[in-house]
Amino acid sequence: MTQSLLTAATGMMAQQTMIDVVSNNLANVNTPAFKRAQPSFQDLISATVVPPGAPSGSGTTFPTGMQVGLGSRVSGTNRLFTQGSLSQTSNPTDLAIQGAGFFQVTLPDGTIGYTRDGSFQVNGQGQLVTGDGYLLQPAITIPQNATAVTVGGDGTISVTVAGQSAPQQVGQLQLARFANPPGLSARGQNLFTPTAASGAPIVGTPGQQGTGTLAQGFVEQSNVNVVQEMVSLIGAERAYEAMSKVVTASDQMMQMANNMRGA
Repeated sequence: MTQSLLTAATGMMAQQTMIDVVSNNLANVNTPAFKRAQPSFQDLISATVVPPGAPSGSGTTFPTGMQVGLGSRVSGTNRLFTQGSLSQTSNPTDLAIQGAGFFQVTLPDGTIGYTRDGSFQVNGQGQLVTGDGYLLQPAITIPQNATAVTVGGDGTISVTVAGQSAPQQVGQLQLARFANPPGLSARGQNLFTPTAASGAPIVGTPGQQGTGTLAQGFVEQSNVNVVQEMVSLIGAERAYEAMSKVVTASDQMMQMANNMRGA
């Protein structure tokens, strides 16, 4: 009966993690380019009372044996990098990636971070930056006298300046992709950094080498489905409730056993 308490406790902790992940998904339903996470569960090692195939006497063996599971645990959280829907903003510096790839930005420590959030702005020096002021890489500078900015699907950035009819190219955006995007480390602010699990970044021109293309005037939305998350939340809540009843039942059985011994 003591083991049933411990087994139920592992299930409750696993479902608590599930609820934590779902709550974070729902909290970021309106976060641009947010990618939902999904926990993966594993059973714990089983207590083997009789191994399967062990001799049972008279030259026969146990066909199944006796193994009792000891609970479950969360083995990891898989971030799902499925495409989010595109929302039109008509802002010329808003860019959305259609397909695989990440924008590259320079972090305060000089390293490169990666993001799907293309809500870019222009700083005081005319450079394209994220909402937190991190420079887009390769660096793009928009002339102060520019009257129009055009970004092609291949990342070519052209501007039209006052007094000139022909647009001039001012930069070429590059996208990075990874062999295993779920292996990236999420560091907040819609940013990721590479790890040994994600592999090194593969940088290329949008639309080439497996990277997606760019859509100007659009922002990628979160891929969180509220209905799906609510169903997952209800399922986790019911499983947690069932495990709590196992704890209560085990406690009552132990209490009855103690009462019998004292009778």
